Amino acid sequence: MVYVTSESLDYYLNLNYAFSVYPEKTGMYTIMIPELPGCMSQGKSIAEAVKNLEKARRYWIIRAWDSGNEIPIPSDTNLN
Repeated sequence: MVYVTSESLDYYLNLNYAFSVYPEKTGMYTIMIPELPGCMSQGKSIAEAVKNLEKARRYWIIRAWDSGNEIPIPSDTNLN
């Protein structure tokens, strides 16, 4: 995993990360970004889960950036 710490917040917010989707027995979908530890969300549909994950991803990056924590660069550069 590659980390960059000297870029602007906008740089990080515009990165595209791969995500994993897990259907739950309840009919919900859990979705997460493995490269951003703890960045996950849920939704009643995959589309809703993706929309919710986008909010979680932005919050995760803003909090990390504000705290001076390292933000991983996506390992799959084909996503950007």
